[in-house]
Amino acid sequence: MKHAINRQCQPCTACCDGWVQMNIKGADVYPGCPCPHSTGKGCNDYANRPIDPCDNFNCGWIIPNSPLPDWMKPNEAKVMVLFNKFQWRGVPVDVAIPVGKRIPPRALNWLKQFAEQHGRPLVYLEQEIVNGKFQKDQQAIAYGPPDFQREVMAQIAQGKRLWV
Repeated sequence: MKHAINRQCQPCTACCDGWVQMNIKGADVYPGCPCPHSTGKGCNDYANRPIDPCDNFNCGWIIPNSPLPDWMKPNEAKVMVLFNKFQWRGVPVDVAIPVGKRIPPRALNWLKQFAEQHGRPLVYLEQEIVNGKFQKDQQAIAYGPPDFQREVMAQIAQGKRLWV
């Protein structure tokens, strides 16, 4: 089911809270290090937010005609989905990022089923935690055909992040 109604981000601020790695006006944003303009309820400098990445960010829950069900809003389902983040053999690959340490089983199962039904490989991440602190590096898991899994994991082993 596609959602025709325009969804609103608020009160979700998952992208601003550091779950997606980005740079905002020279400040690195990553797990455990939110955007310096995030209040946890919004942006304290929204009128001056940069076009890239803020305006250009495409959370899969709010994109027009999103296939994600209402319950998959990132602050509720604890996962952000970035559709068509890169291509593998001409096929779109989606990326799922946890809002927290891991993607909860209900959401991850939905994403895996969606990947299978639509022939869209998936890369999903898990946060690395050392001494109780989130790390900038994340563990990636490739889900899809065996060749996809092997190729993605080989690229990751070489230090490449395909979804950036």
